[in-house]
Parts: sequence; C-alpha cells; structure tokens
Amino acid sequence: MAKKNPHLNPENFRDALATVQEDGKRNWVYPKKVKGLFYKYRTYLSWLLLAILFAGPFIKVDGRPWLLFNIFERKFIIFGAVFWPQDTYLLIFLLLIFFVFVILFTVIFGRVFCGWACPQTLFMEMVFRKIEYWIEGDANQQRALNSAPWDSRKIGKKGAKYLIFGFISLMIGHLVMAYLIGVDQVIEVVTQPPSAHMAGFIGLIAFSGIFMFVFSWFREQACLVVCPYGRLQGVLLDNNSINVMYDYVRGEPRAPIRKNKTELEPKGDCVDCSLCVQVCPTGIDIRNGIQMECVNCTACIDACDEVMEKVDRPKGLIRYASQNSIKEGFQKLITGRVKAYVVVLLVLVAAFVSLIATREPINGTVTRFPGMTYQTREDGRVSNLYEITLINKTFEPQTVELIPLEEGIDLEVVGDTHWTLEPQSKFEGRFFLVRNQSDVQVTQEKVKLQLSAGGQEFGDIETNFMAPINK
Repeated sequence: MAKKNPHLNPENFRDALATVQEDGKRNWVYPKKVKGLFYKYRTYLSWLLLAILFAGPFIKVDGRPWLLFNIFERKFIIFGAVFWPQDTYLLIFLLLIFFVFVILFTVIFGRVFCGWACPQTLFMEMVFRKIEYWIEGDANQQRALNSAPWDSRKIGKKGAKYLIFGFISLMIGHLVMAYLIGVDQVIEVVTQPPSAHMAGFIGLIAFSGIFMFVFSWFREQACLVVCPYGRLQGVLLDNNSINVMYDYVRGEPRAPIRKNKTELEPKGDCVDCSLCVQVCPTGIDIRNGIQMECVNCTACIDACDEVMEKVDRPKGLIRYASQNSIKEGFQKLITGRVKAYVVVLLVLVAAFVSLIATREPINGTVTRFPGMTYQTREDGRVSNLYEITLINKTFEPQTVELIPLEEGIDLEVVGDTHWTLEPQSKFEGRFFLVRNQSDVQVTQEKVKLQLSAGGQEFGDIETNFMAPINK
C-alpha cells in the first residue's frame, strides 16, 4: 500500500526530537558522507568564512583591533569604531538592527544562515566531521567502530581523533579569547607563566574545554536544545518563507523502484531510498515537512539529486522552496509582513546613523570621591575631591580642560595640570573644586563644569559641591 502524504495526513505529528529515543536516551546521529553541488559550494564558503573568522583578531587599523568585544572592560570595537559604556544606547540600536535583520532574513529565506554561515555548523560539519570521516570512515564504519571492543585499532583511531579535536578546540578557545581581550593580551597569557595571568589562563582552558565538549559529544544538540533560533522559526516562518523543502506534490505517493514489475497505481518521484534521512546531521526526515531541527544544510538536496540522476528523473525533488510554491506553483517573496519588517529596519538604521552623527567625540563623567565630603583649608577655603573619567572617541590625541561655570569656584587638578588622552582611549583623573568658605550659602550646591578640548566645547557636566554654611 502506498504511503500517505505526510503533509496531508493530520495524524502525522511528531512529539519528540529525532535524536531522542522513546526511553529518553540519546539517539546518536551518524550522518552519511555527502557530496554534491551544494556541499561543494558550502565547503568553499566555509573556507572563506573560517579564514575571515581566524584573521579577525589580527586585523588592526592604526594599531587598534578591527573587532573587539571586551565585555570585561566594557569596551567594544566594531569595524574600527570604539563603543564605551556611555555608548550603550548605540549598542542597543545596533543589536536591534541585527535582530530585525535576522527576523527579516528568516521570514524570507528561512534558516539559511544556520546551514551556510553559523560558526557551529562551519566547525562541526566542515572541520570536525571531515576529520572524523578521515580517521573513522563513513557512517557505517563509525557505527562498527563504536560497537567494537577496545582493541589497539579502536584506541589508535579514537586517540588520534580526540587528539586532533583537542588541538583544534584549543585554537578556537584562543580565537574567542582574542576577540574578547585582544590578540596582544592572548600572546602575553600564552608566553608567560599561568600565575602571571591566572584569569586569562583559566579563560583559555574553559573556552577550549567547552568547544571540545560541544564538537566531540554535544554536537547537533547545540542547535536543537541550546540555540533559540530554531525555536523562533515557529513564529518567524510562514507559507511564503523559503526553506529546504520536499516537493510532496511531485514525490507522493513514494515507492521503491522494482525491476520487471508492472506498477498498477501511479507512483511519485520519491523512490523511498531514505538517503535524505541518512545524510541529515540532525537525523530528521525532510519529507515530514518543516521541522525545528532542520538547519538548511542542503545535504538532503545533494543526496536526492544524485538519486534522481540515477533513476532518470528531474532533480529538485528536495530543493529550496516555500510551502506555497510547492502547493500552488508560484512564489511570493514580498508580502505585507516583509514590507513591515523592512520599514522597521530602515527606521532603526536611520536612527542609528543620526545618533552616530551626533555622538559627542569626547565624553566625561564626574563623581565625588567615595567616603569624603568636604575639606576645610587653613586659608579659609573649602574643597571637594572628585574623580573624572574621560573617553576620547576620536582618532587623534586630545588635551582636555574642565572649566567651572560658577563664579567663585576654582578647579585644581591632582597630578599633571593637563589631561592628555590618547586616541580611542579612556583616562581617569582627580581634581578639587575650591571656593571661599565665606561665599557658601547652601550645604549642597549644584555646579556646572564645561568640558572642552582644542577650543571646542563638548557639553556641560553637572555635579554637587558640599560645604558647611558660613555663619
């Protein structure tokens, strides 16, 4: 009896992950080695993306990293532009633009990013999986090796594999740390004793261990269990979104080809070879429709196209398509939903550009020195001690001045009389505000300080001056 079309059968409902058995244990996935046009292009793209990823920390502009995500010092450099804690609103806008773009891209093209550009997929399928194929063989050979007793052959293969996995994980761990603290800092951590940079050393070991765990054991579970993107598909995708899809109109009813046997009923193009399932890195059957586990890696497309060639049937039984294009025969990309997301994205980009254009190149933050109120001097004056944090967002050194705008208040800098800031740097200093005791009218007075550099004003900073009232 011919199988029913799963897309038209309301009883065909999956309530469990493909990688989980009925008893709750993990169903280990052994994807069959795949070859084909899409896999070839994915391989070329992965070489390019991995080269960019590993080169990123080494790219510098005027001695500064091109990309840096230093969450420890709250300093971010994105394409050469430095963002400090005072620029949090800009980072929020940048994140909103990124998320809206991801939503828009997903609504139109589905989960293409996961299969073609996600670092998890790049490393798992294009690095670690290839090494596994090279050492342990294809899917059936891997199954046989894992079920075999621990003899010298198995120990040798497993040992070689995990040794290489560990080395690559160390490289990835160092790469992540380079993006977080800078490549120069990583070199210091590596070349000096662990005791000299214990925090950095622990970070390198922790990141390397995490990547070793993910790529040697956790694998596809990172996409299925941890990553929220796959679960967001349920609300982001619609019937016009393009995904890796099985053409059930053309493929059903599926049935294997039998030689020298006359078929009594018409059959679809699917020969039910199950190769699309065997090559899937997440263990799903693409013929069951859009599924959360599908990362759009196109392995099933290459496997199916190869079979279609052998049985002299047209390629594209599994292809990039939308639900509506398969069901109704036409594709509609620009929908009302897409237009709405485009408008939101353009508004966010315009707002971000205007904020960048109006961002002050020099910022200052003044706080009272903790634990101190005021100091009475022998000459009859009273002073308050302050701390100032200055950030130079320009690409030139700046000599900064702070001028009190209130009459009768003087400013005394602690240490160097001039604050000189290096390009794209942060500076912390201290200063006193001083006034005559006889001029004090209130115990807490608001004082404005003008921040300037090179004859240009960069706004006012407000603080409080505390002193006892003169009686």
